[in-house]
Amino acid sequence: MHEENLSILALMVNASLLVQAVMAILFIASVISWIMIIQRGLFLSGAERSFREFEDTFWSGVDLNKLYQELTERAQQSGHVDGIENVFRAGFREFNRLAQTDKADPDAVMEGTDRAMRVALSREDEKLSTNLPFLASVASVSPYIGLFGTVWGIMNSFRGLAMVQQATLATVAPGISEALIATAMGLFAAIPAVIAYNRYAAKVEVINANYETFSEEFSSILHRQVHSR
Repeated sequence: MHEENLSILALMVNASLLVQAVMAILFIASVISWIMIIQRGLFLSGAERSFREFEDTFWSGVDLNKLYQELTERAQQSGHVDGIENVFRAGFREFNRLAQTDKADPDAVMEGTDRAMRVALSREDEKLSTNLPFLASVASVSPYIGLFGTVWGIMNSFRGLAMVQQATLATVAPGISEALIATAMGLFAAIPAVIAYNRYAAKVEVINANYETFSEEFSSILHRQVHSR
């Protein structure tokens, strides 16, 4: 058996059809997970940066009506606004709508405002958590898919071994090697996915906690404002 025949590429090409299918599935899962890892990393970093910028602007003493108008105009121009700005706009819009009614009950105004912000928080949580379930699935399932390919490949190797009279290591080495590649590919797909999932899930939790803290502080400001009328 020549050395080049035991190269990884040659082993993959000469593998059985089922093992090749397993390798293809793991390769596709790995590529998609890396795309999602990069995309989620950029999105979450942008969300953290946007929150810090908005918080600095909000606590700088800017007029809330002016801030709301600027964010609304920006949303109309760009077509979308993500993050804490959506929570602020949802709460302030509902607050103004309810507070402008005749004989508005302060408690009813705050109840509607808090409800609007809770809905906005839920939507932002969904945006932050996008693609994380897929990464979790790749992290948990890929090793088992690779192990299935390995078991199948080793089984075929021993079946072929039973058909020869003189068994040597060179006889079974290619089959076992190609089978082990499936396990390696499963781990290659799973390890980055599980690291990224754990990191991003923790980051999402921190960002959501910051959003909730701001919404509570904003609600307190509106509460004082509606009860001072």
